[in-house]
Amino acid sequence: MRVALFLTCVNDTLYPDTGRAVVKLLTRLGVDIDFPMGQTCCGQAHYNTGYRHEAEPLARKFSDVFGEYDAIVTPSGSCGAMVRELYPRMGERARAEGRGDGLAATLAPVVPKTYELTEFLVDVLGVTDVGAYYPHTVTYHPTCHGLRSLGLGERPYQLLKAVKGLELKELPGAEECCGFGGTFAVKNSDVSAAMGEDKVRNAGSTGADVLCAADNSCLMHLGGTMSRLHTAMRPVHIAEILASTEEEPLS
Repeated sequence: MRVALFLTCVNDTLYPDTGRAVVKLLTRLGVDIDFPMGQTCCGQAHYNTGYRHEAEPLARKFSDVFGEYDAIVTPSGSCGAMVRELYPRMGERARAEGRGDGLAATLAPVVPKTYELTEFLVDVLGVTDVGAYYPHTVTYHPTCHGLRSLGLGERPYQLLKAVKGLELKELPGAEECCGFGGTFAVKNSDVSAAMGEDKVRNAGSTGADVLCAADNSCLMHLGGTMSRLHTAMRPVHIAEILASTEEEPLS
């Protein structure tokens, strides 16, 4: 199976350690993973801000770069949802506007083989115990795209529960949005900040050392909130927890 890592813009720019963790984890599980150097933004930021037509060349680029792979793995629920949920809509809208089936035909091959990391581990590789070691108390935030668009469900919890040394705490109000939402945090900053504070306070009430999620965009927002509230908790991507072992522990 030819597997490609779609790292995403946010991770490539701000959280490269998450990408390294994905490679480390999948290599440990026997997956030969490639990193196509031609990858760019998937177009989510453009699409969500109302620039649908401007997102189309980026979507075509994604298909060109990743089309020949058997599986595309991303450590981002929001970008995974862009491909799986919104690429088909882009094709449908182009058809409805009388621009033919070309865009839909171009994007269709990559849609079903794009997986968020926990989906790939549980559904494709069939594993929940990845041999990880992480001696910390953790609470998990199921991000909106992972929860509602991709339907990740119990997959992240199954993986975290199997991590040696990890104590998993239930997050009150887990299904509530963290308040990031990309440009929502800019256009509605007061509401966004209040939602983030609610999420961080709920996480803090669990007594956990670490707030975990499968999307660094949400963790970026919550990490900034933690800093402003001067909490001892820290945000960590689930890939970094799963990549941690007794021999090579994540600090």
